[in-house]
Amino acid sequence: MRKLLLATVALGALAAAPVLAADIPVRAPAYRAPPPPVIAFYNWSGCYVGGNGGGLWLHKDYTLRSAGATLDGVTALAVAPLGIGLGGHDASDGIGGIQAGCNWQVGGWVFGVQGDFDWTNATGRHLDPIVGLTTLDSRTKSLASVTGRVGYAWDRFLGYVKGGGAWERDDYTWFVTAAPAVAIGASENRGGWTVGIGGEYAFTDWLTGFIEYDYYDFGTRTITFAPVAGGVFANVDVRETKNVVKAGLNFKFGLGGPVMAGY
Repeated sequence: MRKLLLATVALGALAAAPVLAADIPVRAPAYRAPPPPVIAFYNWSGCYVGGNGGGLWLHKDYTLRSAGATLDGVTALAVAPLGIGLGGHDASDGIGGIQAGCNWQVGGWVFGVQGDFDWTNATGRHLDPIVGLTTLDSRTKSLASVTGRVGYAWDRFLGYVKGGGAWERDDYTWFVTAAPAVAIGASENRGGWTVGIGGEYAFTDWLTGFIEYDYYDFGTRTITFAPVAGGVFANVDVRETKNVVKAGLNFKFGLGGPVMAGY
């Protein structure tokens, strides 16, 4: 009898077990959102070399400082209205050359340094307003600069500003057409400063293209016009500014990996 009672209790417990299990809440597995995708942006860090071409526009103003003549080793200053303006002229020409530099990217900001050298043949001329039978000619032969650059990158597009030192090579001629005709010349290498703005786009990981505008100011310098063997001479103050628009290609090397950023 006792065994029968125990068996009955055991069977009852087994029958109730599924009912009790159904009453126990089941916890769903925890949900984890997938990690955000990582976006790879173009990396502007590295160095580059390239070529450029464009246009140059300049303006020169002339002011007489002194004039005279050297005869038989004796120099005599001529009586002249010193400080009088001798007029000015504009000139323009194409420009072409090379550039090289390096960039360093920090986040979206890009810092760099660049040097460039361009050839041109911008020739201008004007009639002397004081002595109508004379002309003042100029020819700019080359233009160079070393600048720092600061820009911000939107992936493959970089907008930037630049500024630094600039240098140029100029030749001058003061030609007197009255008989007897006299031509006195001068040459100079002049320093100044430049600022500019531009945009650059990376077509591939190693090839970029840019377009920019640059303003050059070479201040006022005193130029001495004189023949090689002596004779008539003149010291003239020449003030000059330039505007340049150019486009070019850069070949990038020292490639870094892409700039990684969460999205």
